[in-house]
Amino acid sequence: MARLVVIFDFDKTIIDCDSDNWVVEELGINHLFTQLLHNFPWNAIMDRMMTELHHRGKTIEDIEECLKKVPLHPSIASAIESVHALGCDLRIVSDANVFFIETILKHHGLLDYFSEINTNPGFVDEQGRLRILPYYDFSSSSHGCNICPSNMCKGLVMEKIRASVSADGKKQLVYVGDGTPDFCAGLKLEEGDVLMPRKDFPICDLISANPLLIKAKIHEWSNWDELSTNLLSTVNNALIDESAKTDQLVPLCKYQNSSISVTAHEALQKALPVSPPH
Repeated sequence: MARLVVIFDFDKTIIDCDSDNWVVEELGINHLFTQLLHNFPWNAIMDRMMTELHHRGKTIEDIEECLKKVPLHPSIASAIESVHALGCDLRIVSDANVFFIETILKHHGLLDYFSEINTNPGFVDEQGRLRILPYYDFSSSSHGCNICPSNMCKGLVMEKIRASVSADGKKQLVYVGDGTPDFCAGLKLEEGDVLMPRKDFPICDLISANPLLIKAKIHEWSNWDELSTNLLSTVNNALIDESAKTDQLVPLCKYQNSSISVTAHEALQKALPVSPPH
């Protein structure tokens, strides 16, 4: 079992945009989206937008082709492949939806590197319409967090992840994100964990305003080359620390032109890819 768990936000962290906004704008329903924005929860609006696209004759294949055009920087793709090869357990915590995330990751050949995707569920109904549901059923009760949106509290998801990975021993967590809910996730990190916030985004504003609330080490990033470098450095340092404790050799990785070379025949055991639950 991997000792290091790397958890990513998705929008504006793995991809260079917001996937919801991308689909709404590319498929020409931004005006309707804006009209509803101040009256309904974001998650509910996205479900309404998928119904609107269906009424306009847009198919699931049209949405998929739109999602395949989402920009994803090669440096983050390389970093994901490399930290997985070094034995890290990779997961996603996102307020997008499973259909968007899986379609984009599959298109870029990255889906199988993630053992778990925590996000809003989605499915194609009998009419061929994409439905997007809330991760948390806020119609029956509230999750009680005043930082996150009503449909998903990333802090609660992080508590669930912590409990699941700690079952066979303490694990070090690394969290990468950019938004306000990612700050909530960061609040659940402990000493020895690492928080990697994106510079000049809401998460950094909240960290600056509440500097004593984060227990984890903080490594900022501003672009995907920097994220790749910092992430591989963080993972490498964690492996070195672990090797010092166990008195075993751990391979080092060198960052060169957005790609990572792994020495000693990738001596760490590679985590077996597990497709995320549907």
